[in-house]
Amino acid sequence: AHTPDALERLLLFARENGFWNNIILVFGCGGDRDTEKRPRMGTIACKYADTVILTNDNPRNESPDKIISDIEAGMECPHIVEMERAKAIEKAVGKAKTGDVVIVAGKGHEDYQIIGNMKRHFSDREELLKRLV
Repeated sequence: AHTPDALERLLLFARENGFWNNIILVFGCGGDRDTEKRPRMGTIACKYADTVILTNDNPRNESPDKIISDIEAGMECPHIVEMERAKAIEKAVGKAKTGDVVIVAGKGHEDYQIIGNMKRHFSDREELLKRLV
C-alpha cells in the first residue's frame, strides 16, 4: 500500500471482513517522493489499526527520521517507531496473540530495500516466515 487510498482499502477490508481481535500494522513511506501523503497515511493507520508500528520502507536519500516525523504529523494514536524493518516485523509478530492479524504494508512483492544509494536484499515475506515458524 503505497498510497493513502490503497492503505485505507486494505485496512478497511481487513476490519470489515476479518474476525480478528486486533489489527497490528507495520508500515512506512518511501523517501524522495510524495511527502504530502505521509500524514494522511498516519491518520488512516490510526483509524483502522489497533497497533501501529512505523518503520523504514525505502528511505532512499531522505532522512528516515524526517519520513517518520511526516507520518506522525497525522497520527493521534499511540504507536511504536522501529526504524529497522526486520525488527519492526519481529515486534509485530511478538505482540500478536491468537486471533490477531499482522499486516505488513508497503513493500509487497519487492525483495529489496533502498537506503541511501545502496540496494540490499530484503523481503517482508521472508522476515514474516522466519518469525512464524
